[in-house]
Amino acid sequence: MTFWDHIDELRKALFYPFLVFLGLTVAAFVLKEPVFDLVLAPNSPDFITYRFAPGSQEVEAVVLNLISTELTAQFMMHMKVSFYAGLLLTLPLLFYKLFRYAAPGLYENEKRYSSRVIFFSFLAFFSGILVNYFVIFPFSLRFLAGYQVSAEVVNMITLNSYMGTLITLSLLMGVCFELPVLSWLLSRLGLLKAAFLKKYRRHAVVIILIVAAVITQTTDIFTLLLVSLPIMLLYELSILIARFTERNHAAPAQEVKL
Repeated sequence: MTFWDHIDELRKALFYPFLVFLGLTVAAFVLKEPVFDLVLAPNSPDFITYRFAPGSQEVEAVVLNLISTELTAQFMMHMKVSFYAGLLLTLPLLFYKLFRYAAPGLYENEKRYSSRVIFFSFLAFFSGILVNYFVIFPFSLRFLAGYQVSAEVVNMITLNSYMGTLITLSLLMGVCFELPVLSWLLSRLGLLKAAFLKKYRRHAVVIILIVAAVITQTTDIFTLLLVSLPIMLLYELSILIARFTERNHAAPAQEVKL
C-alpha cells in the first residue's frame, strides 16, 4: 500500500476506539455518584484496606474533609475524572487495534512476542494502579491527613490536591510496574544482563529513592518508603526475570555447539 493507504488504515483502526472512548467518558460523566464513590473511597474509614490495618479504630479521626476553593473546581474535576476513566478503560482496545494494524507486517515469532509484551504490559500497568489504590495511596493519605506541625495548623485539603495526588501516584506506579516487562524484553534482545542489574543494585536503590521522592512530593519518610519498597521489589524481580531469560536462551546455543 501507499503511504496514504497506510494512513487511511490507521484512521480506521483508531476510529472505533475513539467512539468507545467518547461513550465511556460520557458514561463516567453521567454516573457521577458511583465513580466518585470509588475515587473517594480511600478517604472513608470503611475502606477495605483500613479494616486490616493496625490501629484501624483510629482511622476515622484522620479522615479528610475535602474542600473546593474555586467556583468551577468541582465541575472541572468531574470532567477530568470522566476523561481519565474513559481513557483508562479504552486503552486495552486501543492497543489491540494498533496491534491488529501492525500485525500484517510482522513475522509469526514477532507477532507472538509482541502480543506477550502487550498483554503483560497491561497486566503490570493495571497491577501498579491497583497497588497504589489499595496500598500506597490509602496509607499515604492516612499518614498525611493526621500529620500536623502544630495543633494550631488545621489540615484543609482541596479536592484538586486529593485527586492530583491519586492520579499522579496511579500513573507513576503503573509505569514503575512495567520494569519487569522491560527487563524481560531487553534481556530477550540481549541488551540487558542480570549481572549488570546486580552490579548496580546499590545505585538503583539511590535512584529509586530519588524517584519515590519525586513521585510522593513529600518530605515524610513513611510515604517515601511506602512508594520505594514496591519499586525495589520490582527491581529484584527484574533481576530474576533477566537471569531466567538468559538461561532459556543460553541452553539452545549450548546444544547446537555440542
